[in-house]
Amino acid sequence: MMHDDFADIDTTRPSGARMYDYMLGGTDNYAVDRTAIDQVENMMPGTKAIARNNRRFLERVVRYLAADCGIRQFLDNGSGLPTQENVHQIVQRIDPGSRVVYVDSDPVVVRHQKVSALAENENTAFILADARNVDEILNHADTRRLLDLGQPVAALYVSFLHFIPDSDDPWGMVRRMMSHLAAGSYLVISHVVSDSPAVRQLVTDYVSTVGTRFGRVRERHEVRAFFDGLELVEPGLVNVRDWRPDGAEEEESRQWVIFGGVARKPGR
Repeated sequence: MMHDDFADIDTTRPSGARMYDYMLGGTDNYAVDRTAIDQVENMMPGTKAIARNNRRFLERVVRYLAADCGIRQFLDNGSGLPTQENVHQIVQRIDPGSRVVYVDSDPVVVRHQKVSALAENENTAFILADARNVDEILNHADTRRLLDLGQPVAALYVSFLHFIPDSDDPWGMVRRMMSHLAAGSYLVISHVVSDSPAVRQLVTDYVSTVGTRFGRVRERHEVRAFFDGLELVEPGLVNVRDWRPDGAEEEESRQWVIFGGVARKPGR
C-alpha cells in the first residue's frame, strides 16, 4: 500500500514505475498495475522474470563501473521506484563519496523518495523531470551540486527508452546527453526488443489500451544505434541476462527480451 502522502496519485491508470515495482516483488503498486502486468504475463509467460533479470543487470553494471572503471558519478534517467540494491547503495559501498542523481517524470517516484530514508543521503538527489529535457536535467541545481560534468559520468537508461516514442527521437536525446558528458563517461542502456513483428505490435496495442505512456518494442539494430560513436564494453550488446552473468539469472520469455549493454565515450 502506498503512503498517505500519495492520496492524490491517479490509481485508475497503470504507471510504468509501479508496474516495474510489482514485477520486482515490491509493494508500491496498485491493483490496476498488477492487473496490467498479469495480463502481459498470461500472454507471454516469463515477462516478470525479464524484469528481474534486468534489475540484476543494473546491479552488475553499476558494480562494474564503480569497482573496475572508477566511476564515481551516476545519472539514472527514468530511475523508477526505489527497491533493494539501488544505484547509490551499490556505489557508495565501494566509495561513500560516490554521487547519484535520479531522474523520473512520474511524481509518485520523487514523492516516494521524499518520505523515505534515502532522501537523507547528502550525495544523492531525486529530480522530477522528463528525461527528454536533457538541458533541464543537466542545469538543475541538484545536478550542478552533485555532478562535475568535467569528469566522467555514467548515464543510465535502464528499461526506459522503450517508453519514449519515435516522434520524440530517443536516439537524439541520448546523443545530446552524451555530448555534454566528459570523455571517459559511460552509457548504459537496456531496452525491450523482439524479433517478431507480431509480438511488437501485440505489446504496443495492449499498452495503448491500458493507458500508460509507451513508445514501442524495438528491434535489436535500433538499440545498437543508441551506441553509435561509443566503445562497447565486452561482451557487447546482448540479452542482459548474458551480460557478465553471475548465476542468478532466471528463465524468461523467449518472445521478447531485454537487450542492452555498456559503452564508453572515447577520448580519455
